[in-house]
Amino acid sequence: MSNNSVNIANLRYFTWGMLVCLLVSLTGCERFLEEPVSKTTSLVVTTTVQLDALLNNLSQFYTETNRTAIYSTDDFGLTTEIFDARPITFPMAAIEFALWDIEFLPDDGRENFWSNEYRKIFYANLVLEYLDQVSGSDQDKARLKADAHFIRAYSYWVLVNTYALPFTEANADEHGLPLKTGTSFEQPFERQSLSRTYALIESDLAEAMKTPLSLVQDGVARHWRANKAAVHGFAARYYLHRNNYTEALRHADLALEDHSSLIDYNTDMRYGQDGSVNINPGTPAAETVIIKYPYTHDNQVDLTDRIRWKEMLYFRNLFHESSWYLPSRELLALYDAENDLRYQYHYVENYSYDRGLTNPAYSWPGYVFFYKQYIPSGPTVAEVLLTKAESLARENEVAAALATVNTLRAKRIKPGPWVALSAATQAEAIQVILQERRRELPFSHRWYDIRRFNHNEDPNDDVVLSKVFYPYTISNVTQSAPVRSYSLSPHSRRFAVPIPRTEIISSQGRIEQNTY
Repeated sequence: MSNNSVNIANLRYFTWGMLVCLLVSLTGCERFLEEPVSKTTSLVVTTTVQLDALLNNLSQFYTETNRTAIYSTDDFGLTTEIFDARPITFPMAAIEFALWDIEFLPDDGRENFWSNEYRKIFYANLVLEYLDQVSGSDQDKARLKADAHFIRAYSYWVLVNTYALPFTEANADEHGLPLKTGTSFEQPFERQSLSRTYALIESDLAEAMKTPLSLVQDGVARHWRANKAAVHGFAARYYLHRNNYTEALRHADLALEDHSSLIDYNTDMRYGQDGSVNINPGTPAAETVIIKYPYTHDNQVDLTDRIRWKEMLYFRNLFHESSWYLPSRELLALYDAENDLRYQYHYVENYSYDRGLTNPAYSWPGYVFFYKQYIPSGPTVAEVLLTKAESLARENEVAAALATVNTLRAKRIKPGPWVALSAATQAEAIQVILQERRRELPFSHRWYDIRRFNHNEDPNDDVVLSKVFYPYTISNVTQSAPVRSYSLSPHSRRFAVPIPRTEIISSQGRIEQNTY
């Protein structure tokens, strides 16, 4: 890598980043919605260079700690058999998220997705407040303005699609989010309606679309900041989830016009460093098992592989602190295990051994993308192609839809007659494209997709989530009790995840909990 690329990969502006942290009075729980700024820690921001440094601090922005996305869908394969193999592997929060709990989750002290995304919103608001006060070129200010609006739109979108009901005409007046558009702690933080929340997201997107920058500049992909491909790729996602397929298609084309490079799994993927684990120690069945990982697994700390992933339009990664994206039988069954190279490289056989299920040995794969914890969640070329394909199919442009999805499959599947998907009807085309979407985007997109499937006008894509598992309390799973069935029906109010009680308490009750 060039020196410039190394600097981009590192993006370590710690001095400014830590000074800015003082602006938000970092307390133990970092309650950015409620804690007033200390006058003694305020910084005077004078230049666009300082604001640029803030937004270049990649570590503040790229992770999404959304445990709902990790655990709460049919992609996550929680079963009694896997749990029995080593109960300590699964924290109670994993059980609660997986079974769509409403009783205990509000008191989960490790839930920080809400506060992490509001931290990003705070930084975006900080930039917007200072733009008219700092020195710098009009061009730099316009670029920074687009950046800040994009950050805010993105964070509000992932939050509202986690903690609020899906946006429909019937739900327009339901609770959305507290809308913070400035850094003043005197600004109201009661929850606004879904319609007002989405209006702000759409307004921010419109401002972000004014960015003058392409993704690739001087040969370097600048995908941690707003760019044309990223903004239009995210707009395509936004309108797909609004069931506005015409607009989703338009923005997908604009994103692909700026950047459309795909990783060819036939030539660009490879295995990396193998792992080894001892299983069944002290028994006649003892052996050392070699675990093969993709090369994208190898860098735990260094962001090199992730920075170089040329399909990324906007650098956001789903982060899993427990490091096991546990695939369900249903998810695994969607793949052609012999010919689909995504299965070959991303589904690591015997990964359960790495997570401690070794004595006695219980073998189950794990989904691995970037190291063990990270999956791309920001817009990618692959996602945009799938959005385009689905939008075309929903508009009954079946031939064009299949041609689009097969463009992606040609880069993911071993050559052969199995590459090209086919469909005789619009309904079949939608079905095969949605299956491909799930194969390509497991975990990171499934929760959001199920929400929209269950609230659009097409009953054929509805998803009933169900699991069979033990009863549980706030502190343990009762393995000695008979199993019971848990489910999440298409129009359940539990599609709005409980807001952490700490946030409600910190707001002195002005943030209202979801009702069920």
